[in-house]
Amino acid sequence: MTSPPPVPTFREALRFWIKLGWISFGGPAGQFAIMHRELVEKRRWLSEEHFLHALNFCMLLPGPEAQQLATYLGWRLHGARGGIAAGALFVIPSVLILFFLSWLYMAGGEVTWIQGIFYGLMPAVIAIVASAVKRIGSKALKTPALWVLALLAFVAIFFFKVNFVVILTVTALVGWIGARFCPSQFPAGKGYGKADAGRASFVQLPPSPRATLRRSLTVTGICLALWWLPVVACGLLSGWHGVHFQQGLFFSKTAMVTIGGAYAVLPYVNQMAVEHYHWLDAGQMMAGLGLAETTPGPLIMVLQFVGFVAAWQNPGDMSPLLAATLGAGITTWVTFLPCFLFVFLGAPHVERLHERPRLASVLTAITAAVVGVILNLAIWFAMHALFPEGRGFDAIVAVMAIAAWIAMERFKVGILPVLATCAALGVLVSMLGGV
Repeated sequence: MTSPPPVPTFREALRFWIKLGWISFGGPAGQFAIMHRELVEKRRWLSEEHFLHALNFCMLLPGPEAQQLATYLGWRLHGARGGIAAGALFVIPSVLILFFLSWLYMAGGEVTWIQGIFYGLMPAVIAIVASAVKRIGSKALKTPALWVLALLAFVAIFFFKVNFVVILTVTALVGWIGARFCPSQFPAGKGYGKADAGRASFVQLPPSPRATLRRSLTVTGICLALWWLPVVACGLLSGWHGVHFQQGLFFSKTAMVTIGGAYAVLPYVNQMAVEHYHWLDAGQMMAGLGLAETTPGPLIMVLQFVGFVAAWQNPGDMSPLLAATLGAGITTWVTFLPCFLFVFLGAPHVERLHERPRLASVLTAITAAVVGVILNLAIWFAMHALFPEGRGFDAIVAVMAIAAWIAMERFKVGILPVLATCAALGVLVSMLGGV
């Protein structure tokens, strides 16, 4: 067993969070994979069990799971400032990129020059996600019962479109009963920061804050004030019936119902933004989804595009660009600010779960279901990349994905070189007319 590495300094962690924000392609599955590879396997800042417990917790919260996972991990390493830095830096690059692409779209510019880069990123993401399923699954599925739960979760969500919350609820019940009658099939784990014999140990983190009433009230008060003050300011600035205040209200409600990921809430957003408010049309909505798919960060960033276009087309007394900037800003703010509230309130409770074996067994069962859900995401992404609408099977993406997988699994090539190489090849294919 190797000796545990030292606790990273805040500056060391900050450098990683900055890097993560620019390489977090591939939706939740790809982002989970990158964080697992970098934080657990490479840097050993967190143990396997600690990472999976954090992942389970974030999957249960409304909002973008990967951004919340980054926030949680940053909080665990360096407290509130670490959580704020990790959560904010996870989305800032996508905010900037999508703002620029949204402006190009509405101003009549072309974005085809960037398509080659993101075409090349697709096969890299397929390889990254497949690697994540392999690594996380091999470590989380330790018993036959957990394998069965993972398989059933995958079948339920992939073939029968069962709601993700229902899957987790049923899985938690199974884990609770299993811990009582068959504990060997639902192991509770050995505690954070420890390692099995012969394996590397992890950073020994100091105890986390206790979930006291005073702490909970302080966190809630600060976050609610930060959440709603800009919304009220929009009402004072552009009127209570103006588009910006209405966006603040609507997307605040949306932030509370985004359990299950962006695809679970997009039908609701489409219905309200297109059919009820008439802020944009269906074609613009689909264009926004496509642009959001090409940026790093969570797919829920499509809401920023909706906010931008809605305000651009309903500027009131402002210029379209100023109105759109404010619309994108308030939409993004109320989409992500609640994530910090949920994480900071719930994280101390998660840190105590390993002290209660039966509840830890429940999370062990949920982890198995999460493996099935990640597999579903991986297959969904691969199918859309390999069989793009109206073009049939894309052999170039398939070959590049296999090559990227071999590079990472066989030759241990890092994620950044793989992403850069695939992006360059994508540009080359685009120049040759292959996209």
